[in-house]
Amino acid sequence: MSLRKKPTMTPEKISANRRNGRHWHGPPTPEVRERIRAALLRHGFDLQAEEVAMRALGENPAGFQELLEALWETYRPTDAAQEGLVIRLARATWLLNRADRMQEGYALRQAREVNSGRQDRLHATMMRLKMTAESLERLAQAVARKHYVTTPEDLEKMKNLHQEGVVKEMGEIALALFYQLQAPGTGEDGLDPMESARRVVAQVKEIFGIGTKPPYPPPAKVTPDSRQVEEGQQDANVAEEKNDQQYPSITAAEWEARERPRQLLENILKRQVEICEEQRKALLRESVKGPSPYERAAEIAPTHPNALLMRRTQDSCFREVRRVTNLLLKLKRYEWKMKDREQEDENVGGGDI
Repeated sequence: MSLRKKPTMTPEKISANRRNGRHWHGPPTPEVRERIRAALLRHGFDLQAEEVAMRALGENPAGFQELLEALWETYRPTDAAQEGLVIRLARATWLLNRADRMQEGYALRQAREVNSGRQDRLHATMMRLKMTAESLERLAQAVARKHYVTTPEDLEKMKNLHQEGVVKEMGEIALALFYQLQAPGTGEDGLDPMESARRVVAQVKEIFGIGTKPPYPPPAKVTPDSRQVEEGQQDANVAEEKNDQQYPSITAAEWEARERPRQLLENILKRQVEICEEQRKALLRESVKGPSPYERAAEIAPTHPNALLMRRTQDSCFREVRRVTNLLLKLKRYEWKMKDREQEDENVGGGDI
């Protein structure tokens, strides 16, 4: 059942419909088209010049001619004033449609520009996430040692990741845990006085090419077998013994107290690696699937400096159409009213005779 109430046809409405129907004269005839061309010249419009401008703008002049003929048959102008208003209405309607094409054309151009660089941006973001995941994974492997002590390299790497904003809120917690796991007596710079001296010596050796080794061997991307697992466990035990020898001031109770924040830091780093991988896979699916309609709408948001001017042009054309239509309808109502009055006078006069 429709919620809209059906209008009631009263005798007055039926009579009005019949009177309006008498004004319809069928489709445009050659005589009507000739009258339209004469009216264009009479009101100062050169249709040939208009056609040149329309073709230059990629428009079809025949479409304007059809619009003008349709409006001409709708309003059936009977004098020069009505003819000028019908022509003005056709031009205002055409300019309104042109204003719509202006906005849609810019949106299409902007969408193409965004789409051309979209794949590059997604690829760069995926590569950045992959590099971040690898850095976090190396930190997690280092923290996985039982007797772990924060090294200056690990602390600097975590600072850089936190400053880049890739780990967001969890970066502050992870950075605080790295500071907590520093060696006793270590300052904010991550170095104690003895460590500073050792780093200076190491820098001098590196400058003069005296035998130096990288702090960490490059990770091997191979599937570990049982022998490699045993070698890794042996390396971890050696590193643990080395830490025990390097930090004899840390007692067994202190090592046990440091175990809880170490495990927490390891879990945070592993979780951040998983998050980076999930984001990278989501971006990969997005690049294959393409943007959604909502993303397209956000990408073609009106950021053009003349977007407001184009909108005002469209509103101005719409107001022009409304003003001309209202004025033309007023003239037609007045004309129909006068004709009905004349018809009534004739009927009354004929009845008296």
